[in-house]
Amino acid sequence: MKNEYDNPNFFEAYSQMDRSKKGLDGAGEWHELKKLLPDFTGKTVLDLGCGYGWHCRYAVEHGAKKVIGIDLSERMIEKAKEMTDSSKITYHLMGMNDIDKLEETFDIVISSLALHYVPSFDEMAKKVNHRLNPDGAFVFSAEHPIFTAQGTEDWVYDTEGHPLYWPVDHYFDESIRETTFLGETVLKYHKTLTTYLDGLLTNGFQITRLVEPMPAPEMLEASAQMRDELRRPMMLLVSAKKNK
Repeated sequence: MKNEYDNPNFFEAYSQMDRSKKGLDGAGEWHELKKLLPDFTGKTVLDLGCGYGWHCRYAVEHGAKKVIGIDLSERMIEKAKEMTDSSKITYHLMGMNDIDKLEETFDIVISSLALHYVPSFDEMAKKVNHRLNPDGAFVFSAEHPIFTAQGTEDWVYDTEGHPLYWPVDHYFDESIRETTFLGETVLKYHKTLTTYLDGLLTNGFQITRLVEPMPAPEMLEASAQMRDELRRPMMLLVSAKKNK
């Protein structure tokens, strides 16, 4: 699959987003995702699709002893290295499906808005389980199946440009989707809620939390457009624990 994050125009547009400029505090789901994260003290951590490395640095700031961040984008890895000065963090140019090539195991695996880029969540869950130590934690966010199903990832608008409703179609067709993001065509894999949850349960995990986050109150107060986010879920947050 092509990687738009190495497209200079796309990467420049991405760099202007709030989550790029403000970090974790600029991410609408962060106020809920951070509640799902385990205690990092003395732990080893793997970040799948680490992007700028925000979560890697957060883990070290909260006590992690070693963090590896992987991403398939050269530009993302370069940016993460540029923004990081901790010797406890290492970044690798690597796809998520290649984590079975890593020789070590981890106490915690995290992933933020990246798993909708891999074709098989079942395969990913197996690989994550094999990379986790006993009782290890897997915490991730992904675009919600209701958000990804129809494919365009946009509202249906009335003649005056007001959003009428969010289309949901082809829900059980777990194929590739083309959507427009930051002015470019981006390819993603739609997955059902069953695929995410049952994929964990059948691959050696117990689910500990599941959240469909709403934007933080201050974001809702600041933006009428953000209040439309209450009309359908955009993200899915899940924390799971490896079975003994």
